Amino acid sequence: MEGFGLIIVFWYGILHAFGPDHLTAIADFSIGKSKRKTFLITSIFSIGHGLMLFIFANILQNIHIPAYILNYGDLISASVIIAMGLYLLYMALSNKIYLHTHEHKGKKHVHISFNKNHEHNSKDTKQAFSLGALMGIGGVRGMLVSITLIQQHSVDSNMIIAFALGVMVIFIGFGFVINFINTNFLNSQKNIKIIFASTGMISFIVGSNVLFA
Repeated sequence: MEGFGLIIVFWYGILHAFGPDHLTAIADFSIGKSKRKTFLITSIFSIGHGLMLFIFANILQNIHIPAYILNYGDLISASVIIAMGLYLLYMALSNKIYLHTHEHKGKKHVHISFNKNHEHNSKDTKQAFSLGALMGIGGVRGMLVSITLIQQHSVDSNMIIAFALGVMVIFIGFGFVINFINTNFLNSQKNIKIIFASTGMISFIVGSNVLFA
């Protein structure tokens, strides 16, 4: 396919990534995390989403899969977003989110956790990859519809990659937004309660809209 066509496909990927369910999912997992963890989660989510778009787009061109099976990706991811929203909302309103301040090599660090004893774990990165993959499965049919509007015959791998890259650019860019919030606003218990409660409410609304639309 010509370069201009790939640019258009890339743009479709950017538009696809701005879906509120995608951005909400990223926010759920990265809010309150360190800069390194925020971008790790964002990148992992992007990779999971892009990988599933690529794999299932190629599968669908050779094998017919009923729409209701692909829709399970959206249904499961919407349910997870709702559950995450309710969890964040509960933790914020019950004052179970803790602000930890300590120093590493003379540099002050602020950490937020759901435990009085601050702990590091990798569960959220694995969960972010899984959710990104599920949302990629759910969104693959819409991606193919968007691409075939540009090119009527079969979709090639370059088009799928261009679309996935457009998606990943926005996801990683959104990581900068979340990191800005984490760095500049999550510096007091009051702000933590407001921002986590707001994130939880938005997550619940967005997930419900996807689930019951």
